[in-house]
Amino acid sequence: MMKDIAKVLFTEETIAARVKELGSQINKDYEGKELIVVGVLKGALMFMADLIREIKTPLRFDLIAVSSYGASTSSSGIVRIIKDIDMSIENEHVLVIEDIVDTGLTLKYLMKTLASRQPASLKSCVLLDKPSRRKTEITPDYSGFSIPDWFVVGYGLDFAQRYRQLPVIAVLKPEAYNIGNSQEKEES
Repeated sequence: MMKDIAKVLFTEETIAARVKELGSQINKDYEGKELIVVGVLKGALMFMADLIREIKTPLRFDLIAVSSYGASTSSSGIVRIIKDIDMSIENEHVLVIEDIVDTGLTLKYLMKTLASRQPASLKSCVLLDKPSRRKTEITPDYSGFSIPDWFVVGYGLDFAQRYRQLPVIAVLKPEAYNIGNSQEKEES
């Protein structure tokens, strides 16, 4: 699996330190409040698990699954909810946890959809931000790392459902994903 990696961007230690910093900021911002965390499957699962362990304010969590990539390495621009959350978020403080935001189409759609359910507050926290790929006006409230337009895997991010279990975030070699257009890209 590591033979497909061009370079490691963020080590386990760097990721853990940044997750701890994000948790600390979220603790300050939500002090005295209860929080509902909504993780976006599948890519945000590892990030969310580590992040909620750093959040000391009372919280509940749920999971949502969305798709905008289909069977290609670039976003179709069409977003759909595959699995919705199971709890009401009306009058609740909600924090959406996403693995990566690039075009911004998925996160914008998701935030608009959840906002229509009338939460008390709604913010987003992303592990990776690719601002150079943005196709819509959206800025995450909390961001782990800003990265250039590289195809990355690991720590939940995938290509064709592979590489998610890598403990690092790494750039995938182009030859590993330029094998046709029938594979799935990292979600977002």
